[in-house]
This record gives sequence, structure tokens and C-alpha cells, in this order.
Amino acid sequence: MVLQPSLKNCLQLSCILRAPKASFRSTTSGGLIIQSVSNDVYQNLAVEDWIHDHMNLENRQVLFLWRNSPAVVIGRHQNPWQECNLRLLRQKNIKLARRRSGGGTVYHDLGNINLTFFTNKKKYERMENLKLVVKALKALRPQLDVHVTDRYDILLDRQYKISGTAAKLGRTTAYHHCTLLCNADKFVLSSVLKSPYKGLKSNATPSVPASVKNLFEEDPSLTCEMLLDAIAEEYATQHHIDHHITLINPADETVLPGINNKTKELQTWEWVYGKTPKFSISTCLNMVYKDSVLDVKVDMDVKHGRIEVCNIDLPEQWLPPALCGELVKSLTGSKFCPNETTTLATTLLRVCPQDNELHSRWNLLCENMVMLM
Repeated sequence: MVLQPSLKNCLQLSCILRAPKASFRSTTSGGLIIQSVSNDVYQNLAVEDWIHDHMNLENRQVLFLWRNSPAVVIGRHQNPWQECNLRLLRQKNIKLARRRSGGGTVYHDLGNINLTFFTNKKKYERMENLKLVVKALKALRPQLDVHVTDRYDILLDRQYKISGTAAKLGRTTAYHHCTLLCNADKFVLSSVLKSPYKGLKSNATPSVPASVKNLFEEDPSLTCEMLLDAIAEEYATQHHIDHHITLINPADETVLPGINNKTKELQTWEWVYGKTPKFSISTCLNMVYKDSVLDVKVDMDVKHGRIEVCNIDLPEQWLPPALCGELVKSLTGSKFCPNETTTLATTLLRVCPQDNELHSRWNLLCENMVMLM
């Protein structure tokens, strides 16, 4: 398999993708294999949206290949606080993204391959796509014990998940995307996909935990590039097309008009966090202060990522009720976000009486509130 990043191919793709829909429909058919030159999760998810929204798939199938730098990607209807360790993501500078398809949460890095199969809605078939991937793996390494489950996962050695699936069905077009673990950092994967948040209740779609394994662990000679090429070759064979992988830049407006606006939208707080289904938190903060432990009951309702209702129950003698009331008042309506809560707490501290003891208690309470986020 030879990658074809030539100017000729890029210009050819540009002409196709920028063509009017009528012309596009009448002049295109068969299959197309595209690979992103970007490792940015927001850009690559934007390409998915762009193809789904703009490309005529009536007589065409498209395979989109992409890899991301470290990122956690949640499904459209999921709760990030329920699905992952947001504090750890911030510490490790790992991006969080919400895709437009359903399904569960996955960890991406450069040891993980992403495959998106685009068709018209009538030809949408997840099982066939996954069988294609398995066939490609077996052609590459016949000794691999890989098979597709009824849940549309691919298992290695009958027990280890190496691929998960999600999909989006539009009015006339559809896409099915899946991951493939080649040599991902399993330690980071398991760490970031473990929520530390307590007392959270939500109707959001939960992920189903699974034991995972890298294909590299089974055969150290395997690389992501080999897997990508094998899958592309099998796709080309099944769809009777040339074995060409066309490289695209997801930031190129001449090829993908309007793509940068899609990328920006996927990065907004309103999309990543604000689309979270309504949830509540009911927990007890065990705050250690001067060799004693103080139990503080906190109840919150969060809607569209903002605190809708907030109650903080703590002893009056520990913190003046008026001051605690001001914190509750400020938090109500604010983003359920550590940065915003820290800013609010700092602002309120400025109008707090100049009392070192009081300031210490206030800071402790606010630090613990931020830890909930």
C-alpha cells in the first residue's frame, strides 16, 4: 500500500469536495479512502461532521482514517464527570472531546487507530465493516485470534477488547466509527477513564467497562501504519477501487469549506460540557482542619453544565451563614467548572472580613468544592 499525498490527488479531492451537489451526485461513485494529516481530535471529529453533512454518499462509500494525540472522547449523551477523571486530564494536558455519535467513552493516543465508514443510510452495516477489519487483521497476521461480538466489539483471544463502536444515522447518510488498539498507553487509558467523583446521579449513557489489550502485545512487529495500510487495502479490494489513500488537511478551507467553524464549535465549553444531560451530586466533604474532621453536606443539581440548585450544609459556628449564603448564591447559575468556581471564591474573599482564621476556613471550603468538579 502506497500513500498518495501528491498535489494531483489533493487537487482532485478538492475539486470533488467543492463541487455542487448536483454535479457531485452525477460524477462520483464507488469508494474513497481518506486519511487525515492532523492528530488533533477536534479537527478530525470536524471532518467526520463535514463529510456527513456535505458529501453526497448516494452512490459512494468513504473510509476515513485518523489518529489523535492524547484525548478522551465521550459519546454525545454522556456525562464527562461520570466517565473520566477530569482533574487528571487537566494535569496531563489531555484533551476532552464530545463526538456527535452515541456510544461510550474512549481514550485516544497515537497508538490508537480510528476508522470511520460512511455510506448512505440504506447501506449502513456495522457488522460488515467490522468483519472487514477482522479480515484485514487476519490477512496481515493469520495467527491472530480476533472476532466480532454481538455488541459490535472486536475481541482478541476471546476476552480482550481491541475495538469499540459508535455510530450516527442521519436522514439519508450514516457513519459508523470504531477504534483499534495497536500500542496505546494502557496505564494512562485506565487512569483517565476512572471517575473519582462521588455521589453523582445521572441518566446519561454510561460506558461498559472492559478488559483491553494492544495488538502490539500479541505481536510486537505490528505498527499502526501496517494496520492502517492493511485495512485500507482490504477496503479497496471489497469496494473494487484503487489502493489510494488520499491525505487531507482538516484545516484546509479550500478542500473543506466551513470546516474551521465546525472545529471551533467542538472545542467550546457549551458543547463539551454544556451538552451533558442533567445530573445531581449529593455528597459529604470530609474536611480536615486543625486536627479535626468536619463533615459538610453538599447537594447540587446541574443542568446544561451549570449549577441550577446548590445547598451547602455546615455548622454555623464554623463559617458565618451569611458568608456561606453568598457562596451558594454565587454558585447558582454558574458553570460547574473549577476555574469559574475558583474565580467566584476569590472575588468573595475580597469582601470577607479581614480575619485570618475565617480566610483559612473559607479557602478550605472552596478548595473542597472545586475538587467536586
